[in-house]
Order: sequence, then structure tokens, then C-alpha cells
Amino acid sequence: MPKTAGPRGDIGRRLTHRREELGLSREQVAERAGVATAYLQYVEERPSANPGPSFMLRVAEALQTTVPHLRGGDADLPPGTGAAPTHPVFTELPPQESMALLSGHGVGRIALTTDAGPAILPVNYDVIDGDIVLRTAPADPVSLAAGHEVAFEVDRIDEALSSGWSVLVVGPADEVTDAGEVRGLRGRAYTTPWVGGDREMWLRIRPVRVTGRRITAG
Repeated sequence: MPKTAGPRGDIGRRLTHRREELGLSREQVAERAGVATAYLQYVEERPSANPGPSFMLRVAEALQTTVPHLRGGDADLPPGTGAAPTHPVFTELPPQESMALLSGHGVGRIALTTDAGPAILPVNYDVIDGDIVLRTAPADPVSLAAGHEVAFEVDRIDEALSSGWSVLVVGPADEVTDAGEVRGLRGRAYTTPWVGGDREMWLRIRPVRVTGRRITAG
């Protein structure tokens, strides 16, 4: 994912993330919104920036999102609170496209059975050589996935367009114990677990069944 140098406030981070998500440059967004590129850069990079409502409305429209989303007003709400599209189009995705949607890393959900019963837990993951790779700790419930078949799910919701997709991967999860393999995974992994702590137990999920679904506005 492209990186933007310099400190940014919440609005700047969300604005930059959405712009990069759409694959747009600052110049392209500024032209679409009818704002100055220099001021757009200022908003993205200055934590103290507090742009007015006119700027926010124009930029939100150019980024196909909403002002509350750019301001973080929906940060504590579950995804999908917007209205359904008027004429939704449901599409089943082939396995290759589904795996491509997982990108190289992100946050997904692993479904497994714990001592307390079934559980679905959020985890940071990477896709390395076609496998889902994640890190945990031996005392963490996620570690119970080792040696069992699990389900792993990733989804993306676009509130502004009332659209989104989901991908489900099913396959065996195994602990990576070879020191050389662990070093290789550590060197290629994009991120460390957001939850922090000592999490050096590596799990690999080998996809056996991959299904995907997409909903768009007709």
C-alpha cells in the first residue's frame, strides 16, 4: 500500500487512506473536488487541519464516501448501517479473483472451536505464497486452530455506495515450526499483530475451498 510521509491527523489519515484505496493521486482528487492541491496536501499532512464543511463535502463526493466517514463519526459503528442499494446486483466470484481481493495483508476473521465453544476472532494476516499466514501466542485462543480445519473470512463494505464483497477460505491450519521458514515469514510479513505483545507462534492456513461474493448497486 502506498505510504504518505509526514504526520497526519485523523481526517488526514482517513482522507489519504480512501484516496489510495481508489488509486487516485492528490492532483486527481483536487481536480474532481475543485479544490487546491496544496490545501489538500495540507489537510492530509497536518494534524491540526480543520477544513470547513464546503471542502469536506466536495472531497467526500470526489472520494465516493461521506463526510462523517472522513471525520471518523462512524468509527465505532458496525459496518453496513447504510441503506441497501435500490437495485442490488449479487455476484459469485471465482476462486482466483477471491484470493486477489485478499491482497497481501489485512485484518480478517478466523472461525474455530475453543474450550468455551465456537468462536470467530479478528486477526492480522498476510498472504504469502498463496497461504494465509498469521501470528499468535500459545496462550491465545487463536493457537487452538493448529492441527484443525478452520474457516477464514475477509470482507469490505463501502458505506457510501452500499456495496461490498466477502471472501471465505476453508482449509487446514498448521503451526510453522521450522526455524528457517519462520525467519522467511518474518522477513516477508507486512505487519505485526495490532494487539501487540509476544506473538511468535506462526500459523499457516492452506486454502482448500475459496468462495467469494460481491454486491454492487445496479
